[in-house]
Amino acid sequence: MSYLSKYLFFITFILLSCSSNEVFFENALCIENIHTINPIDGLKKNQTVIIQRGKIIKISPSRNINLSQKNTIINGTDKYLIPGLWDTHVHYAYIEELAPLMSNLFLKYGVTSVRDTGGKIDIVKKWKDRALDNPLEAPRILMAGPLLDGIPTVYDGSDTRLPELAVGLNSIEAITKQIDFLESQKVDFLKAYEMLSPQQFHHILKIANEKGLKVTGHIPLSMDVISASNAGLHSIEHMRNLDLSCASNSDELLQERRKMLANNANISGGRLRSKIHKMQQEKAIDNYDETKADSILSVLKRNDTWQIPTLALNTFYTRRYFERPEWQESYSVLPDSIQHHWLSRAEALTEKVPSEFRKKYDIWHIKMVKKIHDANIPIMAGTDTPIAYLTPGLSLHEELASLVDAGLTPLEALKTATTNPAKYFNLEKELGKIKEGMWADLLILNDNPLVNIKNTTKINTVIKQGKVHLKN
Repeated sequence: MSYLSKYLFFITFILLSCSSNEVFFENALCIENIHTINPIDGLKKNQTVIIQRGKIIKISPSRNINLSQKNTIINGTDKYLIPGLWDTHVHYAYIEELAPLMSNLFLKYGVTSVRDTGGKIDIVKKWKDRALDNPLEAPRILMAGPLLDGIPTVYDGSDTRLPELAVGLNSIEAITKQIDFLESQKVDFLKAYEMLSPQQFHHILKIANEKGLKVTGHIPLSMDVISASNAGLHSIEHMRNLDLSCASNSDELLQERRKMLANNANISGGRLRSKIHKMQQEKAIDNYDETKADSILSVLKRNDTWQIPTLALNTFYTRRYFERPEWQESYSVLPDSIQHHWLSRAEALTEKVPSEFRKKYDIWHIKMVKKIHDANIPIMAGTDTPIAYLTPGLSLHEELASLVDAGLTPLEALKTATTNPAKYFNLEKELGKIKEGMWADLLILNDNPLVNIKNTTKINTVIKQGKVHLKN
């Protein structure tokens, strides 16, 4: 046999061998040659990810797997794959007219799971049940039901800014009855609020622990942060009222609050809370005590009291996302009445210069988030959408950017919206990573978010439990 014949025989043999080693996955989605980013392990280049029946069944370096062209293949060349994102502080019931659009908006922006932190149970449960019935078409929703508040109640429906998100509880018996009811409605956790007495707060924690339900919330104005954490509070939303406990005169402020909470003037819960905040927040920031703050954070760390800083919301006046044309463009899909209201408010706020205290207060929030992170207290990304004209879905990306601006790395910020929420709900074996056996909630990005966290907005494709949703 001539040299040429031998060469042609060898090439033919190799081609036939390669052909015979082609792999076909029936009824599967294959993402080929993509760079994967796991929040724990970081970047792996040129991977092939196989999805079948809604879950990831195989991950392999692309060079090690020869996909048959009969497969359904997404070409991931030069793109990046991250787990689907969580927004861990949302309110479906805050603007009832907006609720029917929220799930689609979340998916559009790659938010595949949300944690609803307070609203009428019949409203929130309706959207949770729809998501359970159509898991490929909506983000999963984990809900608290209504805020568990004292009397007077803050979110009592007395104002458009204070819709009826809460139940006011005036006795221990009422608390037990309400939690029993919420358990029957299959809530995933509970949320305690600011007008509770210490006795009421402790009873909520007691009943919740008996039922295996986590409790998140605001620190009640009648208490300090250490007492609330020691009572077993699992997480704190917005770092609310943490500032009041970090002041050198915190004991004096607590006594002042308790006198005001007697509410001899019988004013509404919303007005009373605002009055207390207005009177005490500036005092607290002016008397901020670093040593006291460090001692409080050590308690939060010891008690594993997680934090949902909602930093974009808390720095609303100085971050000023509402001024950006691309942000205002996101309002175009909202119902006309909401769109016009949000645009007019954005215009009015653009003309309003934040006060010196507001600037100082925003800086305090940014520095405190970094301190919390450095203390190794777990953080979850949440936004409070649709409060403060925060567009559902898009606002989560603003929160990630704000966390990076506060000092987290992009990878650490991604962890707050992926692995941390999964762990919080004991779902770490199902969600939050790109790993075999996990649900295929995934986001394909056109650029690397580890280089610039804002690249999480450069969405190519959203995948919810194996179903492809192309970004509009």
